[in-house]
Amino acid sequence: MALLFTVMLVTAAGNTAMHSVMPSIGTALQVDDVWISLAYSWSALLWVVCAPIWARRSDRRGRKAMMALGLVGFVASMALCGLVLWAGLAGWMSAFWALIAFAAARSLYGGFGSAAPPAVQAYVASRTPRSERTNALSLIASSFGLGTVIGPVLAPLMIVSFLGLGLSGPFIGFALIGLVALILLRLRLPNDEPQFAARGQMTAYSGGSDAITVEEDDADDASGRAPEPARLKWFEPRLRPWVIAALIGGHAQAMIMGIVGFLVLDRLGLRDAPAEGAAIISLVLVFGALATLLAQWGLIPRFNLGPRIATLSGMVVAAFGTAVLGMADDVFTLSLGFAIASLGFGLFRPGTTAGTSLAVTRAEQGQASGVVASVAGASFIYAPALGVLLYNLNDWLGFGLIIALCLMVFALGWAGLQSDRDMTRDRA
Repeated sequence: MALLFTVMLVTAAGNTAMHSVMPSIGTALQVDDVWISLAYSWSALLWVVCAPIWARRSDRRGRKAMMALGLVGFVASMALCGLVLWAGLAGWMSAFWALIAFAAARSLYGGFGSAAPPAVQAYVASRTPRSERTNALSLIASSFGLGTVIGPVLAPLMIVSFLGLGLSGPFIGFALIGLVALILLRLRLPNDEPQFAARGQMTAYSGGSDAITVEEDDADDASGRAPEPARLKWFEPRLRPWVIAALIGGHAQAMIMGIVGFLVLDRLGLRDAPAEGAAIISLVLVFGALATLLAQWGLIPRFNLGPRIATLSGMVVAAFGTAVLGMADDVFTLSLGFAIASLGFGLFRPGTTAGTSLAVTRAEQGQASGVVASVAGASFIYAPALGVLLYNLNDWLGFGLIIALCLMVFALGWAGLQSDRDMTRDRA
């Protein structure tokens, strides 16, 4: 579990560090805000396409192999992104071509980095009973949350003058950290063979001496082996309410992530001080990440929140936090508003993830994790750029749309999401 935690933590830390410095890099390159946001779109589209493919492959090749592939994609992407931005900031490449090369390098993360999160989620989901699924997946989500704390904290420390790296330093630094995580994964995590257990109970081993007994909800065929599950589609009836909630709420979260860095630069007048701006953006992101951890380490396990209540309450809190953020004009209120919104999204994301997992059988967990990852990626294809575009036209166009999306999820979820009592009941 420590290794699984590390895989998610490293990728989250690197990506959040990137988000904390990219607004300042765009300012230094004299590139319009919306083009910085659009630079992520191709990678997000690849993520949507590739995540389900890698998830299905993990059912046959094992979760470890897909985690390793995902880390390779992350390391290669961060290293190449750092190099091309370094060249752009040094004047060796025009801003236009630096941004094009950045988008191409980032696509390695969308294409291959998307293999890791579904493998981690499927690994955990297939080894936990239904009544504990939300807490288990919340723990994995919290590793991502902890990474979003560590990333912005380390990013300013990696903005160094060594070799003229400057603002591109965090990319190179996290590529090296990802390489260490990859080596540890290959050496320490045992090879796994995905198993679809028989009805009744099974004992699953995660590589150590401790066994985990879980209840199975799948039937075997006449040969005693689990039948091959049919391919899951996004909007099949079992998944549809959860996918719709995750897709709409995910767009709201992607938009606020796209806006927040530029909001800090504008409200605090830091457009002419990119390095200082990157440090303040990191500080605001840290408060948001801490609030996410409070939701996933504190509120969900403490109150044993099921997927429905976590999703609905998260959307209400996120809408309120967005309103506070929209009115903020100093570091304190910017941090407070983003923290409240992040608390809400920290409840919402594990809720929809657990709801998707619980809606299908254990043999379908690999595919379900692919659907979750694909939906998450779909939220970042155009939503960050749309949010920044609306924000540049008028502050409240962007924030108003985010609030409307959150309230839409609440309304649709209230009517359509299955009750927690039914979803979390263990099946014999």
